[in-house]
Order: sequence, then C-alpha cells, then structure tokens
Amino acid sequence: MRRIALGLALLTGLAAHGAGAAVLEVNIDLSDQRMTVSQHGFPRHVWSVSTARGGYVTPTGNFRPTRLERVWFSRKYDNSPMPNSVFFKGGYAIHGTQYVKSLGRPASHGCVRLHPDNARTLYNLVQSTGAKNTAIRITY
Repeated sequence: MRRIALGLALLTGLAAHGAGAAVLEVNIDLSDQRMTVSQHGFPRHVWSVSTARGGYVTPTGNFRPTRLERVWFSRKYDNSPMPNSVFFKGGYAIHGTQYVKSLGRPASHGCVRLHPDNARTLYNLVQSTGAKNTAIRITY
C-alpha cells in the first residue's frame, strides 16, 4: 500500500508540473536567506545562503544556469574563490564560500553563497540535470 501511495504521489507531482516544467527547481528567498532545491516537484534540500549585503544587489526573477565552473575566482573581487559556481546572470552565481559563519544573513556582493558541501551538491545536480531542465527563482 505504501508503494502505491508513493507511486501516486510521484505521478501526481510529475503531472502537475507538465512536460515543459523544470526537473530541478532552485528557489532562493532573499527575506529568509534560504534556498530550497526541488526535483520533479519534491523538495530535496533546504540550505542557508548569504545574498547581497547593504549597498549591493542580488538580482530577482526567473533564470536558467548560463554556465558552470567547478573552479572559479572572482576577477572583480580580489580573486576570491567561487568553488562550484552556477552562473545565472552575467557575473552573478550561486557558489560555495569560505565564510560559512555568515550564512543565513546578507553578506555578499550580490552572488548567492552556499556552504561548500551544498554548493558541490547543487553543482552536481545542475550538471546532471542540464541547464535547460533547471530553473532558478530568486524572490523576496
């Protein structure tokens, strides 16, 4: 009975999202400084993030990944490391940070910072799912 219920839940989730919907959804809430990652409509991960601090902006809206960089350094900000970067608009990316104590509050120049382990997990999910099947939504 449990398998049937799980199977029905999976089918219902897939049908609700339709054929053109993203397989991987990355939702970032700037107010809560949280990211929720869902696959096929089911939440898989909820992580604390750091987005733009005062004087800087994290863009809001709907995006798709534009490129992935396993190893990247910021050309604009003193060659700061940006491991497992998922770029979504120009130089803006979701990436790992060494400043894990700042996660959960605004602290960046506009990028979305994650714990390095979570950034690696997200990078691998996006890489395996593909950019065209990944949606990034950033809201307040």
